Amino acid sequence: MNEALETIKVLNIDHLGIVAGIIDEMELVEEVNKKVGIKVKETLTPGQVMKAMILNGLGFLSAPLYLFEEFFVGKATEHLIRKGVYPSHLNDDRLGRALDQYYQVGTTKLFTAIAIKAADKFQVEMNSIHLDGSSMYVHGEYEKESETIDKINQEASLNQAELESEMKPIEIVHGYSRDHRPDLKQFIIDMIVTGDGDIPLYLKVDSGNVDDKSVFVSRLKEFRKQWTFAGICVADSALYTADNLEAMRELKWITRVPLSIKEAQHKILDIQENEWQESETTGYKIATRESEYGKIKQRWLIIESEQRKKSSIQQVKKQVEKQLEKAQAALRKLSRQEFACQADAKIAVEKLSLSWKYHQIKEIEYSEKPEYTKAGRPSKSTEKQQIKYQVTGQIEPRIEVIEAEKIKAGRFILATNILDEDELNNQQVLLEYKAQQSNERGFRFLKDPLFFTSSVFVKSPERVEAIAMIMELCLLVYNLAQRKLRQALLLSDGSVRNQVKKFTNKPTMRWIFQMFQSVHLLLVNGKQQMSNLTEERQKILRYLGENCRQYYLMI
Repeated sequence: MNEALETIKVLNIDHLGIVAGIIDEMELVEEVNKKVGIKVKETLTPGQVMKAMILNGLGFLSAPLYLFEEFFVGKATEHLIRKGVYPSHLNDDRLGRALDQYYQVGTTKLFTAIAIKAADKFQVEMNSIHLDGSSMYVHGEYEKESETIDKINQEASLNQAELESEMKPIEIVHGYSRDHRPDLKQFIIDMIVTGDGDIPLYLKVDSGNVDDKSVFVSRLKEFRKQWTFAGICVADSALYTADNLEAMRELKWITRVPLSIKEAQHKILDIQENEWQESETTGYKIATRESEYGKIKQRWLIIESEQRKKSSIQQVKKQVEKQLEKAQAALRKLSRQEFACQADAKIAVEKLSLSWKYHQIKEIEYSEKPEYTKAGRPSKSTEKQQIKYQVTGQIEPRIEVIEAEKIKAGRFILATNILDEDELNNQQVLLEYKAQQSNERGFRFLKDPLFFTSSVFVKSPERVEAIAMIMELCLLVYNLAQRKLRQALLLSDGSVRNQVKKFTNKPTMRWIFQMFQSVHLLLVNGKQQMSNLTEERQKILRYLGENCRQYYLMI
């Protein structure tokens, strides 16, 4: 008698089990379903669709949203999302309807609810927060008013006041380009992260022409209200205006002072050598000043970076040399010009000299060039029709300006309204500001070409805004996973190997994800088994916790 043939089905799970485990630990699906609502006949709830979007977004396979259904082909979809869910259920239509639902609730409101729940579950500290904004670029044409609004309003359970505040689509337009791409339309993402693991806590999607200076304070106040936050707010120089400082009287803040302010231009140079104090951070030294800019008492820290000073001085030298070449060419061109009077020649040479930052024209001489009524060589009796004037001179460096630039090189100014150094000393101010890089890391992550959001493929501003929220949620999940693993390694004095085969207790989650490639879920006669789950991978999953382990059948 022949034995029944054994049936085997191989499904990819790779690192997506880790992503799913972190999403479960956040209780994201439950929170989204509570905020958005569930319809009885839906195969997938709004929370499950969002989970699928995040799995797609963190797939790092350059799979944009219009390939949403195709992304899950061959993957363990039922295992990762829910029994009875197949790739065909994750189609463009279901995706679009979910994006409309998220927009209807409000992207900032929905993201904040998820982030508050996650911060509580993962015990994220919020002693300080960091605010910044960045441009996200899109291709193609976008409508200013979406045709989906009527449909959303029909389904909405919000009252009229809520609709008026929530249902205002962003405008995808040209604006100030941080990445030097003025040819592309854009929208803006304002983001607040905590210094504890770079965890994003707040999201606001703005129109592409919004100015940071005009909205940063309102963003901080909104965050403070939603999170009942009493810590320190950190931001770049866009926050530092007299109006903003006045509006932030009730907040504790640290920000960079723009060197365009006259007081800053003076104080950054006026430092005696004995005033410098070496920082605990290698390569930095600090001098302090008081200021009442904007009628707000504050402490200014003039900071000099040794490494930045060296590179900045070299940059100044290059700029001086480059300007000299242009100045010499400009002066030669000017010397060939003819002027009707000496006064005009003088104005022209002074205007040219003042246009250079590092150089000036000295030893200026004016020469007369007579013009005659008759052609040929003039005789003594030939009448002069008029006299034209030409100018010559020598180019000299502006020594005092160049020396001032060298002194300024590598220096910047930080300001804080926390005057008591016992509450926040100079070293802590510097460290808090340096942690502002957490925003930059987050924006680099969002703009990574391997991330599905490198291009936005939907054509309504409402859905673009909803996708921007999904982008930010991907960052939230990624950083929570990285923070959880690093904390577990630190507490256990453990380590994992990195890309160059060395052991570290601060691995990046991207590398961990790569380590889990080729992990498969096998269905052997309907029973589940894992393949390629090496001891090293099992060790990492033990650090990541029970929610992640269950997806790899370790529980």
